[in-house]
Amino acid sequence: MEKTNYSSEYTAYLKSVKSNKRKIIFYQILVLVLFVLIWEMAANLNFIDVFLTSKPSDIFKLFIKYSSNGEIFKHVGISVYETVLGFVFGTVGGIIIAIILWWDKNLAKILDPFLVVLNALPKTALAPILIIWAGAGITGIVVIALTISIVVTILSAYNYFITVEEEKIKMLKSFGATKYQILTKLILPSNVGNIINIVKINIGMSWVGVIVGEFLVSRYGIGYLIVYGGQVFKLDLVMMGVFVLAICALLMYQIVNIIEKRYKAR
Repeated sequence: MEKTNYSSEYTAYLKSVKSNKRKIIFYQILVLVLFVLIWEMAANLNFIDVFLTSKPSDIFKLFIKYSSNGEIFKHVGISVYETVLGFVFGTVGGIIIAIILWWDKNLAKILDPFLVVLNALPKTALAPILIIWAGAGITGIVVIALTISIVVTILSAYNYFITVEEEKIKMLKSFGATKYQILTKLILPSNVGNIINIVKINIGMSWVGVIVGEFLVSRYGIGYLIVYGGQVFKLDLVMMGVFVLAICALLMYQIVNIIEKRYKAR
């Protein structure tokens, strides 16, 4: 394969972009390390109450203990499974409904006030009712995660679909394009970036739904660890659950970022 010859200016620009990315990653790691060190020092010097805040070394020891007996992986596996189910059903279902609303404008006008009201309702406050309707266990927890993300997905995706330039739609119609062709050739391709943003938002929202559900009914999962730690005043366990939750959410977010970069690189 022949090597592409870039100008010296463009090569220098690429180097500066890579250098800037490394600097950002370095400073992100530095902020995290400093935060942990300051927290540990403040706890050891009794500037903060360890009973209320715990400290990084104790949290790490507890994490090693839960990892060595495999218990943490059981809880993480259950929570990730529930989150992925709620995330997939909420995102895919929301986008499909948004497509239906785009397809049928009258249906969109009929359902608009109901969707607005549903979006305004505090879904987490309705979680106990959803648990009763859907049943305890994984099903109820997944339904909570789905409910939190699906309405936002519908409203966001539908608004993105209807804001595509009308002139482009008229041009396709002038060439005899069908509604299906307009959808597949214009509406969806032009909103890939927006859909990826919806996916990123839904990761966090799905985790919120799962944790709330596990607070209420589950005897397994990260949410259970957090609420159990709070009930028995083991703040080490609470903080370990929070950090594990943050890592899981970050990993899911990074997977979406990798998919997005590969799509843009095509």
